[in-house]
Amino acid sequence: MTSSVSSSSARAAPNPAESHNALWLETLKKLESKLQRSAFITWFRDTAILGREDGKVVIGLPLTTVMNWHIERYQSLTIEALKETDSAITQVVYKVDGGLKDNRERTIDLLDYFPEHRKRKLPGKQEVKLAEGLTSKVLNPRYVLEKFVVGSNNRLAQAACSAVAISPGGKYNPLFLYGGVGLGKTHLLQGTGNAILQKNPKATVVYSTSEDFTNQVVEAIRLQKMEQLRKRYRQVDVLIIDDIQFLAKKERTQEEFFHTFNSLYEAGKQIIISSDRPPDELQLEDRLVSRFERGMIADVSEPDYETRLAILQEKSQDYELFIDLSVLQFIAEHTTKNVRELEGILMQAVAQYELEHRMPTIKSIAEIMCKLNKDPHLKEEDVGFVVPEKKRSTLQDVMELVSKYYSVSIDDLIGQSRVREVLLPRQMAMYIGKEYLGVSFVRLGEAFGNRDHTTVMNAHKKIARNTQGDSNVLREVHTLTTELGLR
Repeated sequence: MTSSVSSSSARAAPNPAESHNALWLETLKKLESKLQRSAFITWFRDTAILGREDGKVVIGLPLTTVMNWHIERYQSLTIEALKETDSAITQVVYKVDGGLKDNRERTIDLLDYFPEHRKRKLPGKQEVKLAEGLTSKVLNPRYVLEKFVVGSNNRLAQAACSAVAISPGGKYNPLFLYGGVGLGKTHLLQGTGNAILQKNPKATVVYSTSEDFTNQVVEAIRLQKMEQLRKRYRQVDVLIIDDIQFLAKKERTQEEFFHTFNSLYEAGKQIIISSDRPPDELQLEDRLVSRFERGMIADVSEPDYETRLAILQEKSQDYELFIDLSVLQFIAEHTTKNVRELEGILMQAVAQYELEHRMPTIKSIAEIMCKLNKDPHLKEEDVGFVVPEKKRSTLQDVMELVSKYYSVSIDDLIGQSRVREVLLPRQMAMYIGKEYLGVSFVRLGEAFGNRDHTTVMNAHKKIARNTQGDSNVLREVHTLTTELGLR
């Protein structure tokens, strides 16, 4: 009988590890609700309570860098969450335990206990209805003027946007921003819209692209509802149009935009426009260009080294990832084209840490750059190791990628078919071959079924012309050349 009681008592005795896990799970539930999901998964993965003595809790972390980040960012938040779970807890200490890494017997699987709840995708979820028949693209809440990193390349543009946000329809109307791809124009446009709405939530702010505006005009013509379209746009308080250059050769859309522009301007409503070039270089009607030039014009150019480094530091904080300054300096020095490319390299570094638990180093970043063909000038003396030789894309590479991208065979590309489904890919491959690889028209003609060089010249001229007025063609050229490492 005694033996039976002893056995029962032994089974009932609490298991310290189970008790610690239960406490830590309840604490994690509280922390998860207070942190961004990416930060929570990154910094609390492979963690556990290793021990507890009275009011002191020992938390195990897998890496020293993780411990440093916890002490700096999460210690007070963690103590608060622990106290909410057990009021007797008064102190947290950290201990590095490499055995916790990927050890599901000792740690809590965050992805299992805290699955991502994705909202069901709905048609048109990128748009918001403002009034009957009037829609706007959704402004990204992450784009705020306060988070925009200011440098010599964009100081005037940012100052103008800030002034417009304070007093829309004032002296900086219209506001015209221009600059290359990936330099921050969209951030400024949407940041200004967000700032105006924050100040006046009832304002009707429409953010659209010239392509969407054109589609609305076409639809209104088809349904014979042009008058309704005009009336809808007359009630807008702020009109933001991105990539105005794509209105080139769209005469009816330019006419409608001209009248909309005049109506809003005369009513004191704010108009903000972006383009990849200044107004006097746009292939638009003179009367439109003259109206753009009557307002504030500001360019957004390529960021200098100091601005690039500041952007990287700001983004690293957003991702809550500690990256050594020397690594950020290396990225800033060797990634010079635009902000989007900077963010792309940084995202690779973040993924490297989150997926492989490997802190980014100069060597790992250099390998990423080589793989993506981001810096053709990296040398061994820059990074302290032999840089892998990058494979230069060939005409055969172009033909294979175009074939795959458009789902046509290479035989069709070099064949005689002139159906649109084959003709456009063939012209695209010829254009890239000439424009980005420097292959002669004669050589291209030979490669594409022994065609006359004038045929290739016409194909090149057509795609070059379409990149000026067709956003789809420009996007496809950018996608293909990026994939080939030619940008």
